[in-house]
Amino acid sequence: MADAHVIDGKAIAAKVRAEVAANVARLKRDHGFVPGLAVVLIGEDPASKVYVKNKAQQTAEVGMNSVEHKLTAETSEAALLELVGQLNRDDTIHGILVQMPLPKHIDSLKVIEAIDPMKDVDGFHAVNVGRLSIGERALVPCTPSGSIILTKTVKKDLKGLNAVVVGRSNIVGKPMAQLLIREDCTVTIAHSKTRDLEGVCRAADLLIAAVGRPEMIKGSWIKPGAIVIDVGINRITGADGKGRLVGDVAYDECAKIAGAITPVPGGVGPMTIACLLKNTVEAAEMQHGLPVTEFDVSSH
Repeated sequence: MADAHVIDGKAIAAKVRAEVAANVARLKRDHGFVPGLAVVLIGEDPASKVYVKNKAQQTAEVGMNSVEHKLTAETSEAALLELVGQLNRDDTIHGILVQMPLPKHIDSLKVIEAIDPMKDVDGFHAVNVGRLSIGERALVPCTPSGSIILTKTVKKDLKGLNAVVVGRSNIVGKPMAQLLIREDCTVTIAHSKTRDLEGVCRAADLLIAAVGRPEMIKGSWIKPGAIVIDVGINRITGADGKGRLVGDVAYDECAKIAGAITPVPGGVGPMTIACLLKNTVEAAEMQHGLPVTEFDVSSH
């Protein structure tokens, strides 16, 4: 059979950002305000710095206000919580993102819970997690949200699909499962303790790999024609001694069996920031008592 359809995350993310930009312009024109996103970066983690820089650039490109707070690694937990409190009270800031990971002396959960749930554009606050789990409107974690959008560009109606999520993290695995339940999939959450993980994966019409282990899922694990969404981003050293990024899926093998697959890089990654911007617009609409713009992925 022919190789899988490659799901182009960069192109789809660009369309999402264009839709966000149109909504930002509409809010400014019709309601007189511009959504604002505050990003807090603590310390000098290189990956976090690059990520924050990209977020700031893309926030500005869609016409939103971007505010950065860069703090030293020695910043106390109390000082960080004070800053979060100030941002909660600032009516011009509609989304707050504290870049993880945090230094060891700061309790990440305490910081997440200090963020106003209405401004929690990462979707990590217990209120948003709970609302998602009972099917209410919530700010949803960006990576799972982006993964659903990518999947629906291949198959708009996911009803009844056997969906397997490999990974059970609070950031991806668990919210991914909740979103798939909302789409009327039959959902299995698999992980490192799953018996016959290969067999469980092979039963999936839709396989979401979010386990954080390079190229763990092999071609023989894929059901012919399945949709494969690879959330993993792992840096490995190749035989030539050069570093490269790979996913949790052995791409070349799986692309020969799957019906559609996301590459790494260029798949789920670009969608994460696009969905952060989308969440910021939704948060701004909610805070101003406006109806939340329904996001139509069918045209993507």
